[in-house]
Amino acid sequence: MEQPPPPPSEASLREASASLARELQLHPLVARVLARRGVTSPAVARSFLTPRLTELTRPDAMADRERAAERLADAARRGERVVVFGDYDVDGITSASLLTRVLRHFGADVRTHVASRFAGGYGLSDAAVDRLLVDRPTLVVTCDCGTSDEPRLERLRALGIDAIVVDHHKVPDAPLTALAFLNPHRPECGFPFKGLASVGLAFSISAALRARLDPRFDLRPLLDLVALGTIADVAPLHGDNRILTRAGVNRIADGEGCAGVRALLTEARLRFRLTARDVGFSVAPLLNAPGRLGSATPTLELLLTDDAARATELAHQLAEANTQRREISSALIDAAMKQVRDVYGATLPAGIVVAGDGWHHGMGGIVAGRLVDRLDVAVAVVAMEGDEGVGSVRAPRGMKLFDAVDKCRGDLITCGGHDGAAGLRVRRDRLDRFRASFADALAAAPRAAPAAERCDTDLDEGDLTAGLARDLLALEPTGDSNPEARVMVRGAKITDARVVAEAHLRLSLLIGRRTLPAFVRDGVTRRERGEVPLVGARVDVLGNLRTDPWNGPEAVQIEPVTLRA
Repeated sequence: MEQPPPPPSEASLREASASLARELQLHPLVARVLARRGVTSPAVARSFLTPRLTELTRPDAMADRERAAERLADAARRGERVVVFGDYDVDGITSASLLTRVLRHFGADVRTHVASRFAGGYGLSDAAVDRLLVDRPTLVVTCDCGTSDEPRLERLRALGIDAIVVDHHKVPDAPLTALAFLNPHRPECGFPFKGLASVGLAFSISAALRARLDPRFDLRPLLDLVALGTIADVAPLHGDNRILTRAGVNRIADGEGCAGVRALLTEARLRFRLTARDVGFSVAPLLNAPGRLGSATPTLELLLTDDAARATELAHQLAEANTQRREISSALIDAAMKQVRDVYGATLPAGIVVAGDGWHHGMGGIVAGRLVDRLDVAVAVVAMEGDEGVGSVRAPRGMKLFDAVDKCRGDLITCGGHDGAAGLRVRRDRLDRFRASFADALAAAPRAAPAAERCDTDLDEGDLTAGLARDLLALEPTGDSNPEARVMVRGAKITDARVVAEAHLRLSLLIGRRTLPAFVRDGVTRRERGEVPLVGARVDVLGNLRTDPWNGPEAVQIEPVTLRA
């Protein structure tokens, strides 16, 4: 077997980063980060730092793309009734919004629906089909769902209704009866970039539709939706996703997003240069909030309206829903943690299941994610109602979640998802069997070894400048597959620690002769686990350097990943 090449030596990395810094006029730290990630050619680095839409992967080999575009073009030409149906998360709603805008522009009679956690659940359920049939469509397009919905697709086919599936979830072995099935994970799909979220696929179909109907139609104003859906779905931010997301975030930051996106930025008080992290932590929760509490329709309406006043009204409605969501999820996290202690005691298996009557199943994913952070095991949170429960499953990074859940299928009514997140339905009388099979499946599930703590460079007191923090924005969008630069500050003294928004900590760090603020997400829990030393301690801080616009244009702060005394 061919052995992988050895990692580059420190000397070669220093030489490569010095060359990049010199030829591209980069800050040495930015050049060092690029070199460590294998970007050593100035040409490749230039492409990475200034990605262009013209560099997107050619879509010719994408299975069913041309078939889907031709059917959509026919529907637009004839003014057919088309139902666009999206899942209730951000990727599903942005995908549905994007295709709705494009199809309406080209003359189709479009009605748009989104799934409901509380009336049918994830994907194209029977209840969802009942709703969309009221509109009497001749064509249905599913967005971010459909891959696992063959019985409902067959129902549409039997009624003479064509279906196009746009999705990126795991592909089952059995074929779909859809007219066209766009999913990069299909074995027969030759499109080389497999990381597109559903909204990226929707954008690609829209480009094919434009080529058929009006090549002058500008798709760039829709890139804000592509960026929102891609980041919120934690899709890998390299390759095509980096190109699309960088362009979309830049449009949003320049005030060129749609009316709903501009209103969201105002509601979230994002008045500074936007990053992918801002989208993930400040914008995506607002978009998700209505669908967690009830209907996701307000989010859909926000992304479809061109009326600024209505957008402002809806954005405020989303913010209020998010406040309510935080209150409910906080109480459920406490209840779930108590059940973990009561059921499992001090020794936890690799996969745990918690369930409760009256639990709000719109919060399952949030609660599961928080328990994963605290316990470092896979977690299924099941909201019981009557004889059945709806569950959300999350797992630590590197764990093969979907395969493990799939092994439990015999104890479930249904399940679906991918390795990042999964959903399920379970009967009450099978809950204990599922708890056992879930623990067994996760015990046998492969898990990638935890990565060594990454540190790109040590910084001294004089290095902690807003100029460096701004230079690091050249790496944006950062996230999955393209992490932020991580810096180390040694020997800082914690001089103050205050609780912020109930769960986080705001520290004051004395570094040399200057004081630097540090924001620790979920810091209260981390302090309880002993991960945040007490006031007065000297610590080495590994984290991310950011600007602190609330305290002036030249202010900076650090967001610690670890603090070690």
